[in-house]
Amino acid sequence: MDNIIVLIAIGFLVGTLGTLIGAGGGFILVPFMLLAFPAFSPDVVTAISIAVVAANATSGSTAYMRAKRVDYKAGIIFAICTIPGSILGVITTKYIPRGVFDLLFGVILIALAVFLFFRGKKKAVSKGAVAQPSWTHQKLVDKWGEEYDYSYNLKLGMLISVLVGYFSPLLGIGGGIIHVPAMIEWLNFPVHLATATSHFILAIMATVSVIVHALSGTYNDPHVLKMTLSLIVGVIGGAQLGAYLSRRIQGKFIVKALAISLAIVGIRILTMGMSG
Repeated sequence: MDNIIVLIAIGFLVGTLGTLIGAGGGFILVPFMLLAFPAFSPDVVTAISIAVVAANATSGSTAYMRAKRVDYKAGIIFAICTIPGSILGVITTKYIPRGVFDLLFGVILIALAVFLFFRGKKKAVSKGAVAQPSWTHQKLVDKWGEEYDYSYNLKLGMLISVLVGYFSPLLGIGGGIIHVPAMIEWLNFPVHLATATSHFILAIMATVSVIVHALSGTYNDPHVLKMTLSLIVGVIGGAQLGAYLSRRIQGKFIVKALAISLAIVGIRILTMGMSG
């Protein structure tokens, strides 16, 4: 299962799906690695996954930036807010009781998936929302001339980003799978801008997590390093395809795909917690 060609192909699939919904792809990679490599510790699994997520997010972000769908103001501020939590999340990976955490987080993800699946469609087709006076207003025009006029609560977005930064490296799934629905449902971002901006944030946050893992020596094992690099080769190409497809798939379908992905991850985590 650790054949280089197979790993590149898996990376390509992870990159395509992860970029399409702005979630980084770790929600696919982590379950695969847990099943295929049962001897790997959670530390190694999350380290490999977060490195692949970082490569995916960076590659996908370049495509989204060319499409002019990244809200740089929100992206930079939210990314900065994720950094302290990201560092702390990696450090505490070895000390948190995984069974208890998996149970609680699995339930949260499943609840969020149900909420998004039934409520997300309405938000997906909306280009804006009734703004409060203190909200940040933004207007963007993408590469194809489509205009997005929307407002969001900057302080709430910063708080969400701090929490996303902390929880993401604990599971190695990146933060997009939480950040995207939060940006759509609670911050009123248009779907396509939410996926693009989330990827931009994720590229920064995941890179910080990779640096912390590297400093702690997680990638010193040659076998781990070979697997990581093989997956990254595949994910870079897949991320470009995912960004390309995002232009041709309606927002409501992206939201539904994200909701289903959330449910899959939640059930997987919940099952792990119950069996732990």
